[in-house]
Parts: sequence; C-alpha cells; structure tokens
Amino acid sequence: MNSKQAAAFGKAVGDVTRYAILRNCCSEKRSVGDIAEHVKLRQPTVTHHMSILTEAGLVTREQEGKQVYYRVNQEAVVNCCGQLLLALAPDQKATQAVCDCC
Repeated sequence: MNSKQAAAFGKAVGDVTRYAILRNCCSEKRSVGDIAEHVKLRQPTVTHHMSILTEAGLVTREQEGKQVYYRVNQEAVVNCCGQLLLALAPDQKATQAVCDCC
C-alpha cells in the first residue's frame, strides 16, 4: 500500500457517517435509499459518502437496472488494515499475528 492509498483508506474510514455506512452494508448489498434510511441521512449525502468509499476501494458498486447497490469489499478492508500494520508496526506481535493468520 502506498501513502496515497493509505491516506484514502484513512479518510474513508475516519468519518463517523462512513463508519455507520460500512457497518450497514458489510454483510449484504444495500441501495442508497436503504442506507440513507438506516443512517438517517438524505440520499444525496449518502451518495457523496459512497463515492469516497468506492474511490478508496472499500465498497463495490453493482447496478441492477436503475438501482445501484453497494457492498463492503471485505477483502480490500482486510488488506488495507494488514498493510497499514505492516507499514506502521512491522515488528509488533499484533502485526505478526495478523500476518500469520492471513
């Protein structure tokens, strides 16, 4: 992970609203309307946050007709977290545990 990718990841997950959105679409795909209803925001606001999450590679976007669905890209989240640990604390026990696990 380069510094630009690390910054995009940090920006994406470092916002309370985006954290709530990620939690909402972690296990199944959700439409912007579904997400907006759950996090109690207007759809344009959710769309803005989804573009940041998509740009960071943390969610996938799937279009079905006129409806767009989002789902957390769990592999990318795990990869980003692991890469951050390797970059920031390569010699720590926690980093080694993650590396051994995955």
